[in-house]
Amino acid sequence: MSHRTTRLLIAASGTGGHLFPALAVAQRLTDCEIEWLGVPNRLEQTLIPEHYPLHAIDLEGFQTRLGFGTLRILRRFAASILQVKRLLVERNIQAVFTTGGYIAAPAILAARLQGLPVILHESNALPGKVTRWLAPFCTTVALGFKDAAKYLATSRTVWVGTPVRSSFLEPQTLDLPIPKTAPLIVVVGGSQGAVAVNQLVRQAAADWFDAGAYVVHLTGNCDPNADSLHHPQYFPLSFYENMAGLLQRATLAVSRAGAGTLAELAATQTPALLIPYPFAAEDHQTFNAREFEKLGAALLYPQEELTSQHLSDEVLRLLNAPDLLGEMRDRTAALMVRDSAERIAALL
Repeated sequence: MSHRTTRLLIAASGTGGHLFPALAVAQRLTDCEIEWLGVPNRLEQTLIPEHYPLHAIDLEGFQTRLGFGTLRILRRFAASILQVKRLLVERNIQAVFTTGGYIAAPAILAARLQGLPVILHESNALPGKVTRWLAPFCTTVALGFKDAAKYLATSRTVWVGTPVRSSFLEPQTLDLPIPKTAPLIVVVGGSQGAVAVNQLVRQAAADWFDAGAYVVHLTGNCDPNADSLHHPQYFPLSFYENMAGLLQRATLAVSRAGAGTLAELAATQTPALLIPYPFAAEDHQTFNAREFEKLGAALLYPQEELTSQHLSDEVLRLLNAPDLLGEMRDRTAALMVRDSAERIAALL
């Protein structure tokens, strides 16, 4: 009997939090022909074409309130469903996998109109609106956090964790000139950067330098003051490719609480001081951070309550408490599913 290759459409767009887990799963699907669904002018346009055929649809997020633009958005959304439906037929797609976000909506609905199975991965502790609305239409909803199931009107859920790139599961080396015995603080703002956190860190960093710590600060591309601090123990980088090696070497991370970043922190067992992005949709980063906090894997600090002096003091307190850092490392194990990508691939 001849083996028939499965043709799969992956719908993942926008930020690393959506794209990197999808790529981790795709890498495990060696017996599938994969095509990708994205939107124009987002991260997938530079990240995906070297790996998979990329199709773009004209779509934007839904407004939270009705307004003059609502009808235009709804027309564009209806057109996007038909566009995806045509793509499924023309490319002979047999299944759809999506990591949520607004691109998931036309992908899920078009697939169901075609009678195709859909697996949705939701990485956040508080599922996004699209996930909550469309979970009943999915064959299976794979969850990054166990407790996310309570927000969904479907029993077809399974906890699989959030996939990370394979490099995070293997020992890496760091190519930055940082002494092996020096404490290393890694500041992570997520794929978009975090200007408010950047400001706090630059104001607090002098005390950390005095304590002998080095700082690798991932500033993102949107901080006009990214080059304002200069010190031999300070490395400001807009982006760093070897995140796995960096987090494996880190003594402590100061980080936003996007689900993808948290999965990487768990994979590398990196203790963290978490500052959720206060304007994230429905404050979902705070829900994510609380999952780490309640298990003792991280400390949670709301941005509006944090001053540079408070941040400086808390980081120094942690650096001077190696037993506490060790406990935090150990407790990340309960949040990490090392074979998450393989589990999702098996579902597909």
